[in-house]
Amino acid sequence: MSTENEKIVKRKVESYDISRSDETLHLATDLAKFIKENKLFMNIQGKEFVNVEGWQYAGSRLGILPVVEELTNLSDEHEIKYKAQVKLLNLRTEQVVGSGFAICSNKENGKKYYQEFAIASMAQTRAIGKAYRNILAWIIRAAGYEPTPAEEMDYMGRDEQPAKPAVAEAPKEQRPLVRPEAAVPAEDPDAKPATTRQKAEILLLLNNEVITTAEKEKMVSNINKLDTERADKAIAKLKKTIADRQSGAAA
Repeated sequence: MSTENEKIVKRKVESYDISRSDETLHLATDLAKFIKENKLFMNIQGKEFVNVEGWQYAGSRLGILPVVEELTNLSDEHEIKYKAQVKLLNLRTEQVVGSGFAICSNKENGKKYYQEFAIASMAQTRAIGKAYRNILAWIIRAAGYEPTPAEEMDYMGRDEQPAKPAVAEAPKEQRPLVRPEAAVPAEDPDAKPATTRQKAEILLLLNNEVITTAEKEKMVSNINKLDTERADKAIAKLKKTIADRQSGAAA
């Protein structure tokens, strides 16, 4: 019987309430452990900055998930440039609780050889981090990290790398074009990113009680890498999973 009681207690703390200071302090402790164990931070000039996945984890534990509301192509013949606008949705109340926007350009240091989809994806990634920073910076600070998303500081990280002799430097074309967490699926670089409507539907489906915390976290961490086709498949799979589990529980 005690084992069953322990299981019930664990279910009750799967998510936190941002309005309760005692719960957010527990979240800060949980967040510090999660970020460290999964190495979701960058050390820049002796300070530790959390990657956007860490910010997304904090938000998901509070039931606050990002939706890319707008992605604007600001490119011209000399520059690839995108602006992304993100809003944060509280799944408990279905209200918007925050927002943020960011820009990425191939004129930035280290991004000269980025492909267009990578520039667009990084703009979205930065906007997500910015939106979370606006409302959750104090929780990240309480967890022991700098309250600025690492994606805003990555250029500083590259500047810190020791210079190498030109003769030993690999051709730039052979270097990775984009960090893994910012890329869309490599198998179809021409695919269109998932729409705002698709992402919103996925987030609402994830709020169903039959979806586990682990499943939510996995989907949230990859939601901005989905193209329209994969988003439709994800929606269909979530609906089927929910229907199967609900029918199984009722049987």
